[in-house]
Order: sequence, then structure tokens, then C-alpha cells
Amino acid sequence: SGIIYKSVTIITLSLTLVFLVSAVSMFLNTLTPKFYVALTGTSSLISGLILIFEWWYFRKYGTSFIEQVSVSHLRPLLGGVDTAAPNNNNSSSSSNSSSSNGETDSSRQSVSECKVWRNPLNLFRGAEYNRYTWVTGREPLTYYDMNLSAQDHQTFFTCDSDHLRPADAIMQKAWRERNPQARISAAHEALELEDCATAYILLAEEEATTIMEAERLFKQALKAGELCYRRSQTLQHHGTQYEAQHRRDTNVLVYIKRRLAMCSRKLGRTREAVKMMRDLMKEFPLLSMFNIHENLLESLLELQNYADVQAVLAKYDDISLPKSATICYTAALLKARAVSDKFSPEAASRRGLSTAEMNAVEAIHRAVEFNPHVPKYLLEMKSLILPPEHILKRGDSEAIAYAFFHLQHWKRVEGTYNSFRMIPYPLEKGHLFYPYPICTETADRELLPTVFHEVSVYPKKELPFFILFTAGLCSFTAMLALLTHQFPELMGVFAKAFLSTLFAPLNFIMEKVESILPSSLWHQLTRI
Repeated sequence: SGIIYKSVTIITLSLTLVFLVSAVSMFLNTLTPKFYVALTGTSSLISGLILIFEWWYFRKYGTSFIEQVSVSHLRPLLGGVDTAAPNNNNSSSSSNSSSSNGETDSSRQSVSECKVWRNPLNLFRGAEYNRYTWVTGREPLTYYDMNLSAQDHQTFFTCDSDHLRPADAIMQKAWRERNPQARISAAHEALELEDCATAYILLAEEEATTIMEAERLFKQALKAGELCYRRSQTLQHHGTQYEAQHRRDTNVLVYIKRRLAMCSRKLGRTREAVKMMRDLMKEFPLLSMFNIHENLLESLLELQNYADVQAVLAKYDDISLPKSATICYTAALLKARAVSDKFSPEAASRRGLSTAEMNAVEAIHRAVEFNPHVPKYLLEMKSLILPPEHILKRGDSEAIAYAFFHLQHWKRVEGTYNSFRMIPYPLEKGHLFYPYPICTETADRELLPTVFHEVSVYPKKELPFFILFTAGLCSFTAMLALLTHQFPELMGVFAKAFLSTLFAPLNFIMEKVESILPSSLWHQLTRI
């Protein structure tokens, strides 16, 4: 009985379709050209109104109205998973509450828009950058980047009284030398006179070909640097000259200890590196220009010590302190990790996002707004290169430097690695930070080797598909209306030919059904 019922149902639907086709064909044969003009004109008007509304909605809310309705209401009814829509709604819901913080943060920005910062995790020239050059034949550092490093070295490692000591006088000239071999030769010359901490630093950075060799030289530099530091510490109040010497010796000592901690981290002694960084931050709490806390965050993430990471963030993720990609994205990583093991897109589409999930989405939006270039590297949509020695905050150089060291930490936490796929556009959330600097792209092109790396630019929001579709539909129907008005007879012929071609398969099916069914049955069905 079930098979008979299904067969009767199918036959009934087929006959109904055939009759509809016949009715449409008879109706189309009686139409005049004026009807086609009215039809195309009305279609053009309606699609134009839809286009205007879509454009206004996109400009105001940053998303397509048709797309949002289809994702929010139609997709769950069809059994789909709603992931993007809750994020947009929840992220926009708290933008007002964060706008005041964004304004305060903007007003407290006292630095230049395109100030270049030294990369806290910069690699070693001899043991890493030069090895890359030997293997690939490519120069990973630009002249502009190396010139900035030379200026930093002169600022950190020299002072006005260097001419009083022969070794320091030699090193003062060495830091200004452009030729690497000349710098190395000058460092050896200074060491022949006395144990010079800055000479050991230069050799560890540029001559050492392995991290172990660099660590050995930095340990020698530490002995000489501590001796100079203790000596200048006792004399720092005797005059401005001694004060400058003590400031220089402090910079030298902090630099050596930080690089030693980085050597331990690279050699796998991560706990030892963490201890050295903590001790260094306690001993010199005011020297924030080296950004040692970013080194500490990376090492703690390697140990998967997330509680200590949160403690460091609580201290440095403050509205009065300059932000960085490391701060913003590490905060997003921790919040996404807290909900990744329990998060279910199916459940979230039914009940909405919980408070913890909304906080995670907010943190991700905040991070992407600060530096929109990072997600492409974290999702491995763009290849990484060696990070430069200097970075521009919110730029491609900072994104490379962050992803180069932190990609493994995102991959390690299950569920957080694909968090950025939930964000359709990086600009839908706004504006928690000061406006994105216009000069970022130009500065990044100076810092990054553009010969083999395409510099990422600030992503422009693409027009949604439905705006483009309605624009095309409006233009097409308007053109048809104009042509039908100008050439009614010709367009009528074209319309009938198009419709007859369109309905040809249905006409073929109808003819087959007429030939199969008995004429008496067909006559009875037509009467019904």
C-alpha cells in the first residue's frame, strides 16, 4: 500500500507540473511587449531599492542584511551551524562599553604613530641571520633595519666618557662601523687591551656561528660587565660624567643578562631562562625599554604555565601602558583556551554564547583590531620569514615577529588555533585603539626584505556578495527595460525564444507523459 501511495503521489505531482507548464505557455503566448517593459522596469526598481538598502545596512553595521538574515534564521532551520552571526552580534554589543576605554587609550598615546621599536625576541646575527644567508643566499635584514640597530648600539653601549678608556674608545668607533669584519676586528683589538664587555657582546652577536658559542661569549661579557657596573655604581653620584657611565654600564648588564636568558631558551633550558628573566625584572624594574616581559611570556607559554602567563598579563596589559601584539594575542589565547574544550558550535547556535565565550570573542576581536596581519600567519595562509631586528607596532613586521615565535603555542592548544576563522572581517569590531596609522605600510617596506616577501597591507573590507548581486541584477533589468521599450517587437521575439528554450525540457516530459498515459485517463484527468 505504501508503494502504491508513493506512486500515485509522484504521478499526481508530475501531472500538476505538466498542467502548470501548459498554463504558463498559454499565458506567455498572450503577452504583449508592454507587459515585458512593465515587468523589467518593475524588477529594476525593486532590485535598485534592495541595492540601496543593502548598501546603507553595510555602511552602518558592516555586514550584509540578507547574509545576516540567512545565517541567523534560515541556516539553523536548515540544520546548519551558526558560528559567525553570534560573534558579530556579541562583539558589537559590547563595543559601546569599551568605547570609553578606547578613547582614554587614544588620548594617552604620547608616542609617534610610526615609531619603530626594537624586537624583544630578535635573533642573533651570526648564529641565525648569517646562517640563513649562507644557506639561502638571501639577506634577511634590510639596510634600514641594520642602521637602526647601529643607532641602538651607540645609544646603549657608548657614552661621552669613552675616550678616557682605550678599549671603550675603540668600541665607540666599532659600533659606528658599517663593515661587519671591521667591527669584529675592532672588538678583538679592544679585548687585547682589557676585558671589555661591549667587545664580547659584539663578538657574541656577529662572530659566533652557534648559540652555544654566543652563550660562552656572553658569559665572559657578564663577568666584565658586572665588574664595570659595580665600579660605576659607587661613583655615579660624583658628577654627570660618572652618572652617564653608570647608565651605560646598566644598559650593558641588562642586555647581557637578557641575551643569556634567550640563549638558555633557545638551548631548551626554558625553566632556567624564566628564572633569569624574573630575576632581571626584579633587579631592574624600571628598564621597560627592553620589553623583557614579552620574552618571559613566550617562555612561560612554552612551559604551558598559563597561570603565570595570566599573572604577567595582569601587570602589563594595562590601559596606561603601550600595547603590543604579544600582549593582545596572548590574552586572546588564554581566553580562547578557557572555552575551547567545552565549546560546541551547535550548542552555541541554539543557546547563544556564554559569558566566557563572549569574553573570548571580545579578546580575539581586540587582538585582530590591534594588528590585523597576524591571523594570516597563525592560520598559515601566508609564509613566514625571519623576523627583523626592529618592528612597527600594528604592522606586518610585528605580525611576523609574533607569529614566528608564538605559532607553536596556538597550535598546541586544541580548538584555539582556528578561532580566527570565526571572524569574517577584521574590521567589523571597532574602535578599541587609536586609528590605524597610514604610514605603517611605508615603514614596513623599509624594515622587511620586499625582494622575497610581500608586505601585508591593512585589509580592506570587501563588499558582500548580495550587494554585488543586487547591483548586477538592477543593472541587467534596467538594460532589459530600456531595450524592450526601444525595440518591443524584437525583444518580444527574444523573450519568447528564451522562455521556449527554458521550458523545452518540461515540454518534452509532458509529451512523453501524454504518449504513455491512455487517452481516456488523460481525458478524465483534464476534466478534473
